[in-house]
Amino acid sequence: MDAVNSNQQTILLVEDEPTGIAFAREACALCEPPIQLVVVEDSIEALAWLSHKAKDKDRLPHLILLDLKLPKLSGLAVLRRLRMDKLTLELPIIVFSEVCEQSDILLSYQIGANSFVNKPVDIDQYRELLRELAAYWLQPRQRKLAFVSQ
Repeated sequence: MDAVNSNQQTILLVEDEPTGIAFAREACALCEPPIQLVVVEDSIEALAWLSHKAKDKDRLPHLILLDLKLPKLSGLAVLRRLRMDKLTLELPIIVFSEVCEQSDILLSYQIGANSFVNKPVDIDQYRELLRELAAYWLQPRQRKLAFVSQ
């Protein structure tokens, strides 16, 4: 597990596949500005890490990439727990999976996922996914939209 650098945008990757982790690390290193990637390899570790970081809200990641199929607890169980905690309720959580079944997608959104995407299978797909996620979720102007009432 890596430490969070508060001066850098941080993504928490909850992933147990070594190839996917390697692709994500390489893609984050190629981003401009660089994105700090924190990797946890199972659901229990993810919940423990987030619980520890939630004590200092400024140390929480800016975005969570959550694999649907995890050992110990499923990604949906992790998502449910995070959405029940007021400290992680508003964290953007992107669920991803190699197999995108309609029931998993619908349940992910019902529980509170911000998005559901196909798991990238190579470095180019990871780079593109991170570019899109960074543009949408990590840019300050995108986080809080003001709506004007008339």
